[in-house]
Amino acid sequence: MIFLQSLTIIFLFALFGLSHTILASNKVKQKIIEQASGQIAYYRLFYNVISLLIFFVIYQIAPRPDIIVYDLHYPFDLVMVGIQILALFGLLWSVKGIDGKEFAGISQIKRYWKGEYDTNDLDGKNELRVEGASKYTRHPIYFFSIIFLGFRSTMDLFYLIMFLCIAAYFYIGSIYEERKLVERFGEAYRNYQSTVPRIIPIRFLNR
Repeated sequence: MIFLQSLTIIFLFALFGLSHTILASNKVKQKIIEQASGQIAYYRLFYNVISLLIFFVIYQIAPRPDIIVYDLHYPFDLVMVGIQILALFGLLWSVKGIDGKEFAGISQIKRYWKGEYDTNDLDGKNELRVEGASKYTRHPIYFFSIIFLGFRSTMDLFYLIMFLCIAAYFYIGSIYEERKLVERFGEAYRNYQSTVPRIIPIRFLNR
């Protein structure tokens, strides 16, 4: 029973990861441009909303095995909370240079209504900015999210499997994400890849 529940959880989150990756692909975005041209300006907002909805549904319907993997007590629980707080500060550091309205898809819609939207941007403008946390890891948001999600004082089986699925998706997703970045920024991004680690900010874990 527990084995089947675990497999179901993995399948559901793998399904989310697959749908998330397909919807984020440039092929899908190019198809939308071919069919609807400037309507691609709405895609980022649609993508964010549909991703949240899919994740919410999967989270709600996933089985919950009644198993506690570990339950840390004082002072170890405080250590975990302290690490999570540091990870939150790291996340704030990581998103400092991100345009929130562009990320949400609001700026794209504004440009569209002003007649200023460039379909060559696909669903949003991208800039190669190597500053702040991005000088130490190519995906600082993934890194600090993994730390925040993984260091819990109490861990049940459902959350552990979900966390492992999310961490795996971050790594696999980063591969597809970087292929698109190489297409857009070429040699500049390849140089960035050769000098800065992918997720974990340790030099020998570069690739």
